[in-house]
Amino acid sequence: MTKLVLLDVDGTLVDSARIILDSQAEACAEHGVAFPGREIGLSVVGLSLEIALTELTRRADLAPAITESYKRIFHEKRQDPNYTEPLYPGVKDTVEALLAREDVLLGIATGKSRRGANYILEREGWTRRMAIIRTADDGPSKPHPAMILGACEELGVAPDRTSMVGDSVFDMQMAKAAGARAIAVSYGFQPVAALEAAGADAVIDRFDELTGMLRDAA
Repeated sequence: MTKLVLLDVDGTLVDSARIILDSQAEACAEHGVAFPGREIGLSVVGLSLEIALTELTRRADLAPAITESYKRIFHEKRQDPNYTEPLYPGVKDTVEALLAREDVLLGIATGKSRRGANYILEREGWTRRMAIIRTADDGPSKPHPAMILGACEELGVAPDRTSMVGDSVFDMQMAKAAGARAIAVSYGFQPVAALEAAGADAVIDRFDELTGMLRDAA
């Protein structure tokens, strides 16, 4: 019976912490807002960008302008060879193995923009091979369950046959709200204790542990 497996991107597939944090800090500086630091900076990753930056800065009045600055700065840094967004260990081979399985539909559910997600997926040759790609451009921000429920409806897979794999509390909350299995990665941007408190059904320390985990997943 077919399983649907939805993957987060930042902190789950790729280590993008440096480019995100530096872009946050520079965008804040442009508007005279103090950057609150790494822990808070990473804690908002997963939310749609303007919501994330509102949470980060607590300046709803400046959030639209800071968001535009962040987008420009982030795009500029992506052209800089000093900034890379490497895949985490085990991601490449595991994604390829899951894409080859007939009993698994593999997709993306990310708080990144469509353009941002496609940059990573096209780099790895995965864009056209994913069963579905849901981004911040497609509907409400995580932790709203729309990303998962929309993917389930489009692909004809029930939420209880679906697993969401991510590194943020927003991923876990979204999965639980949708009635899907919540699988957390321990190596990402948020602490395991927070992921467990948010409802994680399982925690993996390496991405390649996902293959075995799916034997017990939806």
